[in-house]
Amino acid sequence: MPSNPGVYQFFDKEDKIIYVGKAKNLKKRVSSYFLKTHDNRKTEVLVRQIEKIRHIVVDSEEDALLLENNLIKQYQPKYNILLKDDKTFPWICIKNEPFPRIFYTRKKINDGSIYYGPYTSVYMAKTILEVIKQLFQIRNCNLSLSEANISGRKFRKCLEFQIGNCKAPCEMLYSKQSYDLDIQNAKAILSGTIAPVYSYLKSVMQAASEKYDFERANEYKSKIQVLDNYRSRSLVCSASMTNMDVFSFHEDDKNAFVNYFRIVDGSIVTSYLLEVKKKLNESKDEILSFCIVEIRKICNSESTEIILPFLIDVEFANLKITVPQIGEKKKILELCEQNGRLFMLERAKNESAKSPVLKKQRVLERMQKDLKLSVLPRIIECFDNSNISGDFPVSSCVVFKDGQPLKSQYRHFNIKSVEGPNDFASMEEVVERRYSRQLAEGNQLPDLIVIDGGKGQLSSAFAILSKLGIEQNVSLIGIAKRLEELYFPNDPIPIYLDKKSETLKVLQHLRDEAHRFGITFHRLKRSENFTNSALSDIPGIGKKTAEKLLIHFKSVVKIKTAELVELEKVVGSDKATKVLEYYAKSEESEKRGK
Repeated sequence: MPSNPGVYQFFDKEDKIIYVGKAKNLKKRVSSYFLKTHDNRKTEVLVRQIEKIRHIVVDSEEDALLLENNLIKQYQPKYNILLKDDKTFPWICIKNEPFPRIFYTRKKINDGSIYYGPYTSVYMAKTILEVIKQLFQIRNCNLSLSEANISGRKFRKCLEFQIGNCKAPCEMLYSKQSYDLDIQNAKAILSGTIAPVYSYLKSVMQAASEKYDFERANEYKSKIQVLDNYRSRSLVCSASMTNMDVFSFHEDDKNAFVNYFRIVDGSIVTSYLLEVKKKLNESKDEILSFCIVEIRKICNSESTEIILPFLIDVEFANLKITVPQIGEKKKILELCEQNGRLFMLERAKNESAKSPVLKKQRVLERMQKDLKLSVLPRIIECFDNSNISGDFPVSSCVVFKDGQPLKSQYRHFNIKSVEGPNDFASMEEVVERRYSRQLAEGNQLPDLIVIDGGKGQLSSAFAILSKLGIEQNVSLIGIAKRLEELYFPNDPIPIYLDKKSETLKVLQHLRDEAHRFGITFHRLKRSENFTNSALSDIPGIGKKTAEKLLIHFKSVVKIKTAELVELEKVVGSDKATKVLEYYAKSEESEKRGK
């Protein structure tokens, strides 16, 4: 599961929702149900009944709280808390009346008033109302300020006017035009469109400053600071979005995925994902049209508007089709698309995890795409040089098949034609020896050759491949260690892969394995001056036999203590016997000396 905030739903074997929960991190929260022993007996019973899990990703923890509330009310799951009343989250209402009031409420009345929210707490709603109160002096009385009542002088200004919280429209001390402008600015703030209000307040502040009315300018500066700290409302619930269906579309080579949100009274109440297996390379238009009909039937939807990512060549009776470009509908479509995209990626990962073959194929295809290769890099060989100031120079070649080490094909090279520290010449020698022999023996060439080094060593290797006439048959890249730059022949500009990409991880594994294998051989070569003399004193044991023993056993001490069977596997019966007899005599001589 993703690590995003969201809501998870547990289903039983009858495909009925038995629990809905929210999470700041879906992966950690859902995993916790299955990774520990529960003290609560009811939780243990719940976990045993889970047959299927679905989740909806949202943008914030507060959105998850709101969505959880909607789904619990919609489905009343068996293991969720029961709501004893019909209270909901608070909304902010702009009343449909002359000189409208702005207040918070838990009930929505269909009287033409405008509602914003919902908010996760009364405190949040009151805080926003306080912001509006600081910016605009909106009345809070419930007087009927009709034109007749105001002109008839039925009301008097009250204490709210005296303390600066109201401008007394009841006595015509504040015009309806100015009051309506404040209401429009308040609506903009509640809708999340703050820029026009910000510009208006800034222009008033600057005008007051130019007139040297610094007290008024400072008042509006404070209002701008209040506005900067304002937080807009949630996306998963919106009074402006009535009943509608939202569909997103994603596809890969074999399947299509259509994600669905059902919006009822401005809230997401259902999420559903339909997977379609493509047969005849059907178009996106055909697949989405089919899925719209199928999903609406499954979810018993009677919405009169559907939100789509693109237009389809089908007309539905009594159904409005919208492809939003901006605004809240666009945002809810993007949230729907995010959920569908995450499901598709998770599905691919799960399939790869179940089948090692599919995982290997996916990694190789990713490498082919990232490195712009003509074929899948099933066989990769990597070269690395090792020396100390030119002494004991060696090289290593490691082989990977389908992204995994093929250790039986690893090779060491003693540098023969190069004197001193010259990595370029060493790389030329090793590459030429390796592929001259491969060509002579008719062996398969690798799909990709990786050089552990920068542009210089890469150019040396490419020159040899060109000399052998195989530069068109294999791909060649160099990987530099400092910033993990990838170089291509005859291209001075490197490319950089994402540090978490699977392609880079395979290349790093290759490079590290070549370095490890080369360093191991180099250390043996360096110690040869010390250890070779001890082995060369054995009658019938030459230099090559001594090297075989050292490479296998790593030290003279282990050779001395090895059993005959172990030695025979490395150098044969005759030489193994000579080694054992030599060290047996040496031990007897030491004992006599003591």
